[in-house]
Amino acid sequence: MNRIIATSAILFFAILPGNAKPVDLTFIHTNDLHSHLLGFAPTLDYNPMTVGNDNTRGGWARIQTVINRVRAERANPVCLVDGGDFMMGSLFHMVARERAIELRLMKEMGYDATTLGNHEFDLKPAGLARIIRAANAYGGLPLIVSSNVVFSKDDHRDDTLEAVFNEGLVRPYSLVKKGGITIGFFGVVGADAAEVSPFAKPVTFLDIISTAKRYVTLLKEQKADLIVCLSHSGINEKDLDASEDVRLARAVPEIDIIISGHTHTLLRKPLIENKTIIVQAGSYSRWVGVLDVSLENGRAALRGYRIIDIDDTIAGDPALNARINAFKQEVSAAVLGPLGLSHDSIIAETDFDLTIGEGESNLGNLIADSMRWYVNRFASSEQDPVTRVVAAIESNGLIRDDVRKGKTGRISVADLFASFPLGIGVDDSMGYPLVSTYLYASEIKKALEILTSVYPLKGDDYFIQVSGLRFTYNPRRVIFDRVTDIWLGDAERGYRPLDYSSSNKRLYRVTANIYNATFLKLIGDFTFGILTIVPKDRDGKPIEDLTSALVDADPRTPGIQEVKEWQSLLTYVRSFKDLNGNGIPDVPSRYRGKERRITPEPSFNPVSLLKRGTWVTWAASGAFIAAMTLVVLAGFLVIKRLRKR
Repeated sequence: MNRIIATSAILFFAILPGNAKPVDLTFIHTNDLHSHLLGFAPTLDYNPMTVGNDNTRGGWARIQTVINRVRAERANPVCLVDGGDFMMGSLFHMVARERAIELRLMKEMGYDATTLGNHEFDLKPAGLARIIRAANAYGGLPLIVSSNVVFSKDDHRDDTLEAVFNEGLVRPYSLVKKGGITIGFFGVVGADAAEVSPFAKPVTFLDIISTAKRYVTLLKEQKADLIVCLSHSGINEKDLDASEDVRLARAVPEIDIIISGHTHTLLRKPLIENKTIIVQAGSYSRWVGVLDVSLENGRAALRGYRIIDIDDTIAGDPALNARINAFKQEVSAAVLGPLGLSHDSIIAETDFDLTIGEGESNLGNLIADSMRWYVNRFASSEQDPVTRVVAAIESNGLIRDDVRKGKTGRISVADLFASFPLGIGVDDSMGYPLVSTYLYASEIKKALEILTSVYPLKGDDYFIQVSGLRFTYNPRRVIFDRVTDIWLGDAERGYRPLDYSSSNKRLYRVTANIYNATFLKLIGDFTFGILTIVPKDRDGKPIEDLTSALVDADPRTPGIQEVKEWQSLLTYVRSFKDLNGNGIPDVPSRYRGKERRITPEPSFNPVSLLKRGTWVTWAASGAFIAAMTLVVLAGFLVIKRLRKR
């Protein structure tokens, strides 16, 4: 009898939550794949079926090998998930609306769940709806969870996407069973990602914390053992307290795991906040994270973590590699065939790398130059000097990849396209189109103040690259009035000073892509009206709708034939001279380094602080003098009272 009682007691306590045997589970995770199906750079060097023969990084065929290995190594259940922005970044996304290559491959690779990032909305709600329906029609749709999307009741441009959600092709949450464990998934788009998603309109996004609280409660009610948030919000390694996913974990501690995306952050070690595990695996298929957890006492406990570098030490999966190569041929035929090109066509050669980073860059200079060159070559007249573009502006946030010389020094169409792959036109075709408008010199200065004052606050995406001018600025000056000198021209023809005072009413033609032009038009709203810029036509009349400022590739044909920036870039590079007689254009040596187009000159010298100051500087100076006067007067009164004592 005593033995029976003892055995019963052991069994009773064994089934209590605090004494349950831990259950192991593994999460393989990616984020921000951005259509980078192939390794880079350059793609011409990529040879995934042979190890040890190239320096390329990434590639989905290699990722498939890692997935297969992890599954084979684990006796416990394995879950494959993604943190969004699986699209937009290579030639493969050019046929997304028709072929949905990315989603179909993710289904084949065995993804259990993914979420929508801001770049999934780049082709507008209707475009995203087409992508999802195409994937579903081909039988290649993995589980997509997106929880904080809000559809407009009055604007019908998002109706087709709302229908996709209503049909369950995208779900606000889902329960997935793995080896007896019920995992509750939901997905969110963070505030920063929403801010840089202008083509999502009229779709808006709810606050991620209130959304998370709602779905955590719902998933717990539906008996989820583990709650996983696929969050396209991000991690700021320089300021964790400002990181949206850290704040999310602190506000909603019931979340077990946050698979983070958006900021392209490589976390070699997980962050732990309120027992919530946060992971993120860089970008562009260059890394894969493997997270091992144990379900203990109703929570996920970290058991192990590893970031796997996807490089030439990993042989690609043959079946997936064959599928990608077949898709490459489809893209070549559909997108590049009409241009007489293919995915791997050689555009130019170089003996140095073209890179992008914080600060003036040689790739940024080349891309900005390509816009100015193209409009002046094909959409202006030497007989009409007013039509000549004097300046072009590009933002770092739209320049996505370096262009590397690799083993051969040859640049393919695919590599050059990947440096500037984003966008959609007014005509609904792929790629941001060029626009040109006229500005006063004072407004050109305001545009440059984005670099001096907005970029330090908002980050590298807001750094701008320029063509047709160079300028200096003092980062010690009052915000929004830091540019000190501007010169128009270029290294070949020389530079001349620009009078950017408000009294100069001459109009200057400038060019940008429609995304950046829209931002220039709206920058006043973000800067309390200080940097208000009004795009104008050549007669000085304000342009309300920037679609009227589109550059027309062929004015003789009815309608506007949009010039896509990626096309202007290819055309510009193909125009370079062949210096060695092998029939391939050579990137000019002037792009080997920086040209000092952008020169910071930090100084506390009063002359530099006040030189050519606008009302912003003088107002700040007046406020400073008034404040100092009050301090001196207060000090004088204190001393006077002390003396009376």
